[in-house]
Amino acid sequence: MSLTRKILLAMVLGIVTGLVLNLLSAPEPDSWLQQYLVMGLFDTVGKIFVASLKLLVVPLVFVSLVCGTATLGSQSRMGSMAVKTIGLYLMTTAIAITLAITVANLLGPGLGLSLETVDAVTVDTNLSLQQTIVNIFPSNPVAAMAEGNMLQVIVFSVLLGVAIAKSGEQGAPVASFFEHLNHVVLRMIMMLVQLAPYGVFCLLAKLFASLGFAVFQDLLFYFLTVAGVLLLQCLVVYPGMLKLLARLNPMVFLRKMYPVMVFGFSTASSNATLPVTMSTVEGKLGVDNKVASFTLPLGATINMDGTAIMQGVATVFIAQAYGIDVGISGYLMVVLTATLASIGTAGVPGVGMVTLALVLQQAGLPVEEGIALIIGVDRLLDMLRTAVNITGDAAVTTVVAKSEGLLDEHRYHSKTL
Repeated sequence: MSLTRKILLAMVLGIVTGLVLNLLSAPEPDSWLQQYLVMGLFDTVGKIFVASLKLLVVPLVFVSLVCGTATLGSQSRMGSMAVKTIGLYLMTTAIAITLAITVANLLGPGLGLSLETVDAVTVDTNLSLQQTIVNIFPSNPVAAMAEGNMLQVIVFSVLLGVAIAKSGEQGAPVASFFEHLNHVVLRMIMMLVQLAPYGVFCLLAKLFASLGFAVFQDLLFYFLTVAGVLLLQCLVVYPGMLKLLARLNPMVFLRKMYPVMVFGFSTASSNATLPVTMSTVEGKLGVDNKVASFTLPLGATINMDGTAIMQGVATVFIAQAYGIDVGISGYLMVVLTATLASIGTAGVPGVGMVTLALVLQQAGLPVEEGIALIIGVDRLLDMLRTAVNITGDAAVTTVVAKSEGLLDEHRYHSKTL
């Protein structure tokens, strides 16, 4: 059986096992099944697997980005590629939240809902845009790597790569060292990916055993609205972008990316999925490492289409539930705020809820009460929007690679999975 089928089978078995365990332990929430199997074995294996993935993120981003930048820097192509990449990321995020607001207004998931008994939660919204921009630039690159501050790691990697490219013969041995180190890091990734089915199974079994069905009863319409818009973004917007901007067959892209989507769904982390995303984009879609090493780490840090969709639907949902008319101008400000916030608050823990708080404030909606209302189903929605985020990263990467002449179309269209 291929690795792709093993991962998909693990996802299905994990969800089924989790739901069965949830039903069996419903009469006794503290039963031995929950204590030893779910919170013991499954939780331990899942956490070790995610930690192992995160272990590779900083080395992968640093080494791969230095290699790619060193090559591109010598050809003076870094600037045009950066402009295209950031422009496309902003465009897809703006489309995502516009689509979310439009669909949510048409369906009305919050109409007729009472919030009188909702308890407030505390959300920190004291974010300085100036400080956020300053924090992108590292004062200590070693500390940035130790803390996993990906934007700072990206900036340092780009600067080092450009310096190597401009050092001529003196920089050649350093570039060669990073090329060999990159090969070793990629080999480590392939070793870890072989264990993916077991990690996916344990993560999903633990989640669904803990979650159950009760959490969805009051928020089913909201959940389905967000999930529907996420599907539209993933199955219509990204394929349309590939077809219009790159003249590529989007079905090939989706077929080769769906194992990575499953992976992102199970980890709920774009950064943790980054090694697998990069391996697939380069190995199966034919994107040159010079492009993928820049666009994918940047996308995993700043491109949050799935989060923007959640914010758009949540804004409409909360406005309808409170009977507040936000108006066209209010929604336009929401689009602008959410699009810029996807970059401005990158790297902040719990970024989805923090940026949602900013968006709700901008729209004049109750922040704490609104977030308390939807936070119950946010864990599963977080998994869904992570799958959309990484698909958007890969789609933009493919389009940029095609525009730069750095896409192997023969490999892209090959039937290899």
